[in-house]
Amino acid sequence: MDRKHEHDEPADAFAGFRTAFKSFATEAIHVGQEPEQWKSMAVVPPISLSTTFKQHGPGNHAGFEYSRSGNPTRQCLEKAVAALDGAKYSLALASGLAATVTITHMLKAGDGIVCMDDVYGGTNRYFQRIATELGLQVSFADCTKPELLKAELKANTRLVWIETPTNPTMKVVDIQACSDLIHEHNKDIVVVVDNTFMSAYFQRPLACGADICMYSATKYMNGHSDVVMGLVSTNREDLNERLKFLQNALGCVPSPFDCFLVNRGLKTLHLRMDRHFKNAMASAKFLEADPRVERVIFPGIHLLYLKH
Repeated sequence: MDRKHEHDEPADAFAGFRTAFKSFATEAIHVGQEPEQWKSMAVVPPISLSTTFKQHGPGNHAGFEYSRSGNPTRQCLEKAVAALDGAKYSLALASGLAATVTITHMLKAGDGIVCMDDVYGGTNRYFQRIATELGLQVSFADCTKPELLKAELKANTRLVWIETPTNPTMKVVDIQACSDLIHEHNKDIVVVVDNTFMSAYFQRPLACGADICMYSATKYMNGHSDVVMGLVSTNREDLNERLKFLQNALGCVPSPFDCFLVNRGLKTLHLRMDRHFKNAMASAKFLEADPRVERVIFPGIHLLYLKH
């Protein structure tokens, strides 16, 4: 997917990364926040703290009935995230791990999961110490090597969990190549990409063949270290329906105030990621030039990211 810069930057300002689609900043500010949805015509979505919503009649609600099942402030955030991910659907969860748990609950005992061998510690802990106790069969593979990933795909594999760049060693995975390999083995395997480190600004996994894109929004998507939240996006209606059911049934929902804060954070995502990148690239180049430094691990100087 070709992406044009929104800014007049030097040609090499984003060497190694592509910036987001042209209207990214505009959509981050406006999608899901149309004033016409409110009688007050508010340009900023209000924080809807009500737990219960009046119905026109028994079972005849106006879009909302109970805040765990759906909330106006949360819906605004979910629409915005879907637009930035190039997704039809997005759901907000109570944390990144809540998103992981919700996704995993689509499976049943005996199903297999293949997980990237280098992932966030909380993800590793959940798969190693909790998912296995629920009867899920979890194996780990270095997804940067397609042959190792292919060797772990079994008849019962139902989900592959990819994190790229990985936390903490910044391994870079070819999402498209892995997705193609996995779906060739079994088109029904769900490919999940943890996009926390890149954010929707620098990487859109759904455009690279993934079935689900998830985040710990606690990091860059919110960007202000004042919210714990998870996000899940997909283009598949069947996955969205199941995930939405689980979001409600498991109760892993964020508060309306947290949704308001993340929605506000998205409005500066493009500015923040630009600055993060420039600072990181300057640091990487400085370290590369130092003879005392043997190796610099930074995805911005990894050629594979030109593809994403």
